[in-house]
Amino acid sequence: MGKKRVMLPASEVDLAEVKYKQELVQAPHLTRFMLKLFIKLTEAPFIGSFIISQLKKHNKMTEMLQNTVIPETPMFRPEFLPQEPESGVVPVEEGGKSEERVELALKCLPHHDPASTWTVQVSSFRYWKIRDYAYAYRSKLATPSMVAERFISAMEEFDNKKPPAPLLISFDAEEVRMQAVASTQRFEEGGTTWMHEVRPVKNDAVCVSRLRSCGVILVGKANMHELGLGTTGKNPNYGTTRNPHAPERYTGGSSSGAAAIVASGLCSAALGTDGGGCTITTHEASE
Repeated sequence: MGKKRVMLPASEVDLAEVKYKQELVQAPHLTRFMLKLFIKLTEAPFIGSFIISQLKKHNKMTEMLQNTVIPETPMFRPEFLPQEPESGVVPVEEGGKSEERVELALKCLPHHDPASTWTVQVSSFRYWKIRDYAYAYRSKLATPSMVAERFISAMEEFDNKKPPAPLLISFDAEEVRMQAVASTQRFEEGGTTWMHEVRPVKNDAVCVSRLRSCGVILVGKANMHELGLGTTGKNPNYGTTRNPHAPERYTGGSSSGAAAIVASGLCSAALGTDGGGCTITTHEASE
């Protein structure tokens, strides 16, 4: 057994005196096929737990944890100090229905009159908000199927751009059409839920499942930095996402494809990730 290391209580730590000590980490550098193979092996029964235990052993992770004394009791949920309520901020209950949460969020947004965009002269290109689409569908000025066909055509155009500009790494035009047809039918019948009923989707993340329940059409999986671990958005498997307004630059990351597809005007919203404080950057693209 090594020497015990007793840590100071958090209340007694002087951050000005804390110095970062870089540890030597022994781990394989894997990308592309080897990374996929490694993930498959670590998820496999028996051999996966053996690989993880060996990595922990070589990096002395188990030994470090066993020999470290932490005075505070473990927190199983994050704790935040009480704060004064901010003006203009409306808290949303986590347990509420998705539709009700969306309605409450809409009430908090600045005033926007979607009808005005159809009565004034606008340029050939502008960004459509979610409320613009909803107004157009309810007013029968457009249908989800019409928008889907325009989107599919735009994706085909992006795929043929030189240099390449891969926005999505998973895209099925027929799946988008099926979702759009179902959405068009719901608007014609006055419905508001996905596939006429709210039901759980086994393979969806919670946020995606809730979006589906509100009738959102999901067009695909956006390109991004591999595993989200980077600030450039350069992906060796699918190519680099480029800034649609400056193709010689890439978008920054890690949710590069999500940012690019919204900036291009093809989608009014996209899901992104923040892997511990990703820096939004714009760089010169390298070929």
